Amino acid sequence: MRVLAMQSTVIKPVLAIYTGLFLLFLYGPFAVLTILSFQAGPEGGPQFPIIEWSTYWYRHLVGLTPPSRVAPLPIYEGLLRSLTLAFMTMVVSTVLGVASAQAFRSRFKGSGLVFYLIVLGMMVPGVLVGLGMALVANFLGIDRHWWSTAFVLHVVYTLPFAFLVMLAIFNRFDASVEEAAWSLGVSPARTFRKVTFPLIFPGVLSAMLFAFTLSYDEFSRTLFASGRDLTLPLAIYGTFSIEIHPNVFAFGVLTTLFSFALLAVYAVLMGLSVRRARRFAIQEDVA
Repeated sequence: MRVLAMQSTVIKPVLAIYTGLFLLFLYGPFAVLTILSFQAGPEGGPQFPIIEWSTYWYRHLVGLTPPSRVAPLPIYEGLLRSLTLAFMTMVVSTVLGVASAQAFRSRFKGSGLVFYLIVLGMMVPGVLVGLGMALVANFLGIDRHWWSTAFVLHVVYTLPFAFLVMLAIFNRFDASVEEAAWSLGVSPARTFRKVTFPLIFPGVLSAMLFAFTLSYDEFSRTLFASGRDLTLPLAIYGTFSIEIHPNVFAFGVLTTLFSFALLAVYAVLMGLSVRRARRFAIQEDVA
């Protein structure tokens, strides 16, 4: 017992320091980005310490400042493409992930091969996949666009994440609930809609979040497969090749806050779905 107590007194501070360093590594760049975004404009690039604080660059993003030598960021079309592409990827990857995980609830011939083929999409480097797609598209004479070739690569990349999430959910799923519905004469389709889907909805939300966020900021695969159409990561990268101004930092802060808002919506929906599942479990116990 004394040895265990000594180990705990040593391990806990080490873990606390490690956690603090990890959080600093994770959120430190965002803090620096936020500070640099509040510089006064319109002249000058990134500078620290801040001489004068201002919201100029946030107003510059929405066109509320007089014309200056700093051109507006060419990102709004890229933002719309990224959001549309992420939504399309989220829907398709989640549907395929749920369907494939549902199929793996029972063993079938070749299931091991199919499993590794699905998971392979997250293991192959994005540069190789994107370059391969570009070569195949050029060889077949197919035009590369964000809504075609890039969309296919995004689905191939995000599907394994949605599939693994749903596979974990179904591994803990109590099949007796479905069997009870079937014994009452309920069709399999109605059972899935009324019984199975409400119970697995927290996992579906997680799969949707994975697919959306991974597609939203995907760079390497999109670089080779989107053709002349720039998504948001490509548009931001293009601005760095010319000159860096604090309007890029301001936009980075806003996009990060957008990600936090998505997490907040996810947390609310997850809480509601968990409460609904608990009520369903209580009603089942009473019955």
